Amino acid sequence: MVSISAQPYDYELPSRDRMALVIIDMQRDFLESGGFGEALGNDVSQLRAIVPALKQLLDTFRARNLPIIYTIEGHRSDLSDCPPAKLRRGKGNLKIGDKGTMGRILILGEPGNEIIPELHPRDNETVIFKPGKGAFYNTDLETLLQKQSITHLIITGVTTEVCVQTTMREANDRGYECLLVEDATASYFPKFKQATLEMVRAQGGIVGWTTSTNNILEALKEYIMQSDRQKIQSNS
Repeated sequence: MVSISAQPYDYELPSRDRMALVIIDMQRDFLESGGFGEALGNDVSQLRAIVPALKQLLDTFRARNLPIIYTIEGHRSDLSDCPPAKLRRGKGNLKIGDKGTMGRILILGEPGNEIIPELHPRDNETVIFKPGKGAFYNTDLETLLQKQSITHLIITGVTTEVCVQTTMREANDRGYECLLVEDATASYFPKFKQATLEMVRAQGGIVGWTTSTNNILEALKEYIMQSDRQKIQSNS
């Protein structure tokens, strides 16, 4: 059994085909200058800082043909899937559905609703379109995970205290083993991120584990070598 050094204790990896990388809401409107996040008064550089680490993880999972799942928060053009309470929230200059510099805010198919170019999904990678904060609400994510017998989720993306944490708690309640990558998740408010990390791993990992990108990459090297050795032995 291969483990990743993590908090509050080591995270044991499952068999090779039961683990997926989950990339939450790395959308242009949240991370790029001129987008919705900046229009709300946020410093988008806080979010962009995680792109190199996340790109390392993405490249590694791709090279090893491990499952990758993206999420995008967005709504239909007629906003029929957006609760009125969510639509009213914020009271800023721009709200969901309004015209921004990258098209209509949080509307599926608009330029600002796309994943940033550095992490853009490939045709064979799964993209979950979600109308809520959590990736399980009103989506087919759970069905997809069950069909692929995935039990372990390596969770990344933005923002740590909102969509990332909500998804992780939803997954935990459904029995998934969740590992949050500390340097591959971010918030516009660093103290919110830190608080979330501490909540996740509190009380013996009440929601899950946290670790660094480097710890994952090191463990994956051994994980792949061990899997390859087992294949050779079974074929001999």
